Amino acid sequence: MSDRALAVAVCVALVLAGGDVGAQPQPSPAAPAIAAPPPEARTPIPSGAPGARKLSFEEVIRRAMTRSPDTALAASEAKRAQAIVEQVRSGWLPTVAANATYTRLDGDRVLQDRVILGANQLSANLLLTVPILAPRALAATARARESAGIAGGTLVDTRRQVALVAGRAYLSVIAQHRVLETAARALDVARAHEEFARSRLRGGVGNRLDAVRATQERATAQARLEQQGTALARAQEALGIAVGEDVPLDAQDVSLAAPPPLPDALREASGRSDVTVQRDQVETTRKAVRDDYVDYLPALVAVAQPFYQNPPTLTQPLRGWQAQLVLSIPLFDGGTRYGLADERAALHAQAKTRLDATLRQARSDVRIAFEAVQRADAALAAAREAAVVAREALSLAELAYRAGATSNIELVDAQRRERDADTDAAIAEDAARQARLDLLAACGRFP
Repeated sequence: MSDRALAVAVCVALVLAGGDVGAQPQPSPAAPAIAAPPPEARTPIPSGAPGARKLSFEEVIRRAMTRSPDTALAASEAKRAQAIVEQVRSGWLPTVAANATYTRLDGDRVLQDRVILGANQLSANLLLTVPILAPRALAATARARESAGIAGGTLVDTRRQVALVAGRAYLSVIAQHRVLETAARALDVARAHEEFARSRLRGGVGNRLDAVRATQERATAQARLEQQGTALARAQEALGIAVGEDVPLDAQDVSLAAPPPLPDALREASGRSDVTVQRDQVETTRKAVRDDYVDYLPALVAVAQPFYQNPPTLTQPLRGWQAQLVLSIPLFDGGTRYGLADERAALHAQAKTRLDATLRQARSDVRIAFEAVQRADAALAAAREAAVVAREALSLAELAYRAGATSNIELVDAQRRERDADTDAAIAEDAARQARLDLLAACGRFP
C-alpha cells in the first residue's frame, strides 16, 4: 500500500470513528493546520463605532441614573409636586396685599358749599388676611405632601428602570463583541482554507471547484464580519443613548452578583420601588377618603385693613383701619361634596387594584426570571459543548480534506457549523447574563 493510500485510510477511519471528543487531532508535519493562522496574520477585530469610550458597568449605571432623559423628567415631576405643595399650603397661611387707586372725576361733588367728593381722589390700603380655621386647606396640603412623596418614589422607580435598560444595553455590547470575535475567527479559518485550496490548485493536486468554494466561503465570512461590526456600532450607540451621553460607549467584562434563592427573591420583590409607589398611592387615597368630613366643617378668617383716603369723605376719614372676622358655614353646595367623596372612594379602589396587580406582576417576574436563569445556564452549557464538538469536527474535516479523503464540501460545512456553534455560544452567554440581571431587578437587588 502506498503512503497516500495509507494516509487516506487513516483519515477515513478517524472521521468514521469520531475519535475522542476531548482530543484535538494533530495535523501531519507536512503541512500546517488550516484553522490555526499565525497571530500576525489574524484578522483585526473591528472596534465598533469610532470614538467609543469604554466605561465600567458600575459607571454606566451611575451615569444612567443621573443623566438619562427619563430620570431628568421624573426629577422635574418631583420638583413640580413640591411646588404644588407650596401652592396649596398658601390656603391656610396669612396673606398681605397692598392696593392703591387714583380716581379722576369731571369735577368736585359739592353739597351745601361743602366738597363731599373731590375731583382727584387717592385711596390706598393694606389687606391682611389670616385664616384661623381652614380645614379644607389643611387637608389639601396634607394630600399634596403625600403626592410629592409619591413623586419622589416614582423618581426612584424611574431610576431603577433606566438602570435596567442601561444594564441590558451594556450586556448587549459585550455579547456583540463575542459574536464579532467569532466572525473574525471564522474569517481567519476561511482565508487559510482559501490559501490552502489555491496552493493545491497551483500544485496540480487540487481542482478549480474546491478553490472557488473556498473563495466563496471567505467572501461570506468577510461580509459577516462587516455586518457584525455594524451591529456592534449600533449596540454602542444604543448604550450611549441609554446612559444619556452624546457619544457611543463601549463595555468591559462584568461579573454580576449571584441571584438569591427563589423564596428570598419572592419575599424581596414586595419591596421593589414600583410596589412601594403603589403602596404609597393606596395610603394616600385612603387618607383622602378618611378626610371627607373636612368638606362639612366651617372656615374662619380674620381680615385687617388699614387705609388712606385723600380727600376724606363723609364716611371715609383721611386715615383709619377696620377689622373683620368672617365665618363661612357650608350648608348646601349642589352635591359637590358628595361627588368628591365618591370620586375619592373610586380612586382608593383603583389604587388597591393596581397594588394587587403590581404585587402579582412582581412575583411573576421573579418566578419567570428564576426559571429563565436555570434554562439559560443549561442552554449555555449545551451551546459550549456544541462549540467544542464543532471545533473537533472541523479539525477532523480538515485532516480528511488535506489527506484527499473528502472534498472541501465537508470542510466548508464543518466551518459553517463551527462558526454557528461559536455564535450560538456567545448568544447563550449573553442570554445567561441578561437572565441574571432580570432576576436581580425583579427581586429589587438591582441597581
